[in-house]
Amino acid sequence: MIANLVPMADAAPLIDPVASGWQLVVAALLAIAVIVALITFGKLHPFLALIFGGLTVGIVAGQNINDVLTSFTTGFGTTAAGVGALIALGAMFAKLLADSGGADQIVDTIVSKSSAKALPWSMAGVGAIIGLPMFFEIGLVLLMPVIYLVARRAQLSVITIGIPTLAGLSAMHGLVPPHPGPLLAIQTLNADLGTTLILGVVVAIPTVILAGPVFGRLAGRWVDVSPPDMFDGRDDKAMEDRPAFGITLATVLLPVALMMAKAVVDIVVDDSANKVQQVFDVIGNPFIALLTAVIVAMFTFGRASGMNREGISSSVSAALPPIAGILLIVSAGGGFKQVLVDTGIGTLLADWAKGANISVLLLAWVIAVLIRLATGSATVATITASALMLGLVQGLGQGETSLAVLAVGSGSLFFSHVNDAGFWLVKEYFGLSVGQTIKSWSLMETVLSVSGLIFVLLLGVVI
Repeated sequence: MIANLVPMADAAPLIDPVASGWQLVVAALLAIAVIVALITFGKLHPFLALIFGGLTVGIVAGQNINDVLTSFTTGFGTTAAGVGALIALGAMFAKLLADSGGADQIVDTIVSKSSAKALPWSMAGVGAIIGLPMFFEIGLVLLMPVIYLVARRAQLSVITIGIPTLAGLSAMHGLVPPHPGPLLAIQTLNADLGTTLILGVVVAIPTVILAGPVFGRLAGRWVDVSPPDMFDGRDDKAMEDRPAFGITLATVLLPVALMMAKAVVDIVVDDSANKVQQVFDVIGNPFIALLTAVIVAMFTFGRASGMNREGISSSVSAALPPIAGILLIVSAGGGFKQVLVDTGIGTLLADWAKGANISVLLLAWVIAVLIRLATGSATVATITASALMLGLVQGLGQGETSLAVLAVGSGSLFFSHVNDAGFWLVKEYFGLSVGQTIKSWSLMETVLSVSGLIFVLLLGVVI
C-alpha cells in the first residue's frame, strides 16, 4: 500500500533552505504572482515571464544574482537536453501523420463503424489516439472538421460530440508521456517513465470516459449548439492515397508499446546484467522509441501515401518551426524549476507537510491546481508543482513516485478559464459565448482533473 502520508524517516532533505521559511514562501508566492501578472495582464510571452519569475525567486530569497543565473541556465539546459529532442521528434511524427492522411484514416474508419449512440464514445477514442503523438492545440485544429461533420451527420449538438474528443486529447496531454508536461514531471521527480506510462494509461481510460461521453451528454443539454456550416467540402487526401488503418494505428502506438515493453521487462527480469533487459532498456528509452517511430513513419505514412523523399523531408522540416515557442517555454520552465529547487523551498514544504500529515498525492494535486488557476498554463503548473514536490517524494517507491507525477498532471488540467489560450481556442472553434465555454469546456477540464485525482488515489491504495 502506498505511504499516503509524507514519508518521515526516508525523506532526506534535497537542499538546505538558503533563507528563513517565511522569506522562501514569500519568494515563491511573489514569483508566481509575477508570472501570472506578466502573462495575464502584461500579455508577455511565457518564456520571458518564466525568466523574470526565476530571477524574482532567487533575489527575494537573498541569493547572489550570479548564483541565480547559474541555477536558471543549468535548469534551462538540462530541460532542453532531456525533453527538447523528444518534443521535436514528436512534432515530426505528428506532421507525418497529418500530411499523409493517416489521422483522417483513423478518424473516418472509427466513426464509420459507430452507431449514432456510440459516436461520443468513438470520438473519445479518436481524441485519445490522436492525442498520443500530438500536442493538444494541433490535435484540436486537426479534428475540428471531423467534429463538425460528425455532429451534423448525427444531428447532435457539437458539444455532445466535441467534449468527448477534447477529453481524449486533454487527458493524453496531461497524463501520458511522451507529452512535455508528464515528461518534465518524470524528469524532475526522478520517476520511472515506463511505470508512469502504464499507470497513466490506467488512470486516463476511466477519466476520459467520465469527462468525455458521460459528461458530454449532460453538457450537450446545457449547451445545445448546432455545428457551423464549415468544412462541408473538406479537401482531404484521397482515400486511396492514405496509409491503411491497421498500419497507421500500429505506427501511432509503436513508441508507447516500446516504452511499455521496457517497463514490463524491467519488472519481470529485474537484472541489469541480463541481455534481454539491456536491449529493452535501449529500445524503450523515450528518445530511441520516438526516433524509431519517426523512421518507421517515413515509410508507413510517407511512402505508403505516395510521398517521395523530398515530400517526406519537407513534411519533417515543416514540423519544427511551430514548436520553437513550446521548446523555449518548456526549457525556461526548467530554469524556473531549478531556481526553486536550489533555494530549498521544496525541502521547506516537505518539512511542513510532514508535520501536517497531508497526503503527498493530494498535496501535489492541490499545488498544481492553484498554479493552473493562477497562470492558465498546464505546463507551468506541472513544472512548478513538480519542483515544489521534489523534497516530498524522497523515499517513496517507484510506483508511488509515478502516482505523484500523475497527481500533478491531473491538477494541471483543472478548470481552464480566461487566462488559458486553450479556453479561447475552444470558444472560437465551437462558436460559443464565454458562459457556454465555461459550462462545457471548463467544467469538462474540472471533471477530468478531479476524476484523475480520484483514480490516482484509488491506485495509491493498492500500490
